[in-house]
Amino acid sequence: MRILSGVQSSGRLHIGNYYGAIRQFVQLQEQGEAYFFIANYHSLTTLRDPRQAETYTREAAMAYLSLGLDPKKAVLFRQSDVREVLELYWLLGTVVPVANLERATSYKDKLAKGISADFGLFAYPVLMAADILLYSPDFVPVGKDQIQHIEFARDWAVKFNLTYVPGYDPQDPDGKEKGHAPGLLKLPAARVQEDTATVPGVDGQKMSKSYGNTIDLFGDEKELKKRIMGIKTDSTPVEAPKPTENAPLYDLLKLMLPADRFAEADASWRAGGKGYGDYKKLLLAAFLDTFGPARQRYTELQNDPAELERILQDGAERARAEATRLLQRVRRAVGIP
Repeated sequence: MRILSGVQSSGRLHIGNYYGAIRQFVQLQEQGEAYFFIANYHSLTTLRDPRQAETYTREAAMAYLSLGLDPKKAVLFRQSDVREVLELYWLLGTVVPVANLERATSYKDKLAKGISADFGLFAYPVLMAADILLYSPDFVPVGKDQIQHIEFARDWAVKFNLTYVPGYDPQDPDGKEKGHAPGLLKLPAARVQEDTATVPGVDGQKMSKSYGNTIDLFGDEKELKKRIMGIKTDSTPVEAPKPTENAPLYDLLKLMLPADRFAEADASWRAGGKGYGDYKKLLLAAFLDTFGPARQRYTELQNDPAELERILQDGAERARAEATRLLQRVRRAVGIP
């Protein structure tokens, strides 16, 4: 079983990235052949500072490794180190209907917000589909808001196979029945993480780099404390019970504290007698307990850039070996020597 996923390197990773995705990715490396990439081509649709782009890519790789990804078990690589994805991007794009791209959720959302859309944003789903199809994964772990991208990848793979594979039947994509040919591009399945946590930001909205409401995983401890102590709360008096609805501090405590410690915090929260500042200090301590070892590993990688580059180059070599095999077959199918 082959698993594939990626993370866009458009900013510093935060606890929402960990609980919403990376924690599950680390678990999945124990269940099959795992490929994880840093999507630094994708990040260029929003990030235009070359120095930041390079820094965020490196930080994303260090974060993956610090949080438990084992390069002996999984393939970790930069998207840009496997240039074959750009060729598949173009070849696949020649069969992609423009109408599909016009109804892409991310594209429509940007237009609705009055943001000027460029080619990178418009063609973003094609590059994402090429990212997936190039490695022939069995499934791609995604949140519910990303299902459309997997559907696009499947639809375009079918269209490509129908165009270039004689005897291909969409009802028998693996060519198991006599007279049918297997598709060149394998149809990936979405694996929806039903239990994926929605992590609130310091302002109560969903934690997101675009909202500027994150708690960075590997930020400076002084800034970390400032962020946590600044979590939005209401004016409930110290002695009164605290509300549990629309309370980001409560939700973050529930997310990060072990079950027994949260039960204690929950009881005192509902009983009253403690101020929000006490609970913020409790959350800060829980953060440092949870991510302390990862933060130490992150610092070690920062101080050994050669080791980080060695891991990424090794991952790129393994990924390219797989990508090259697939692309050679695709090139022959479309008539490119």
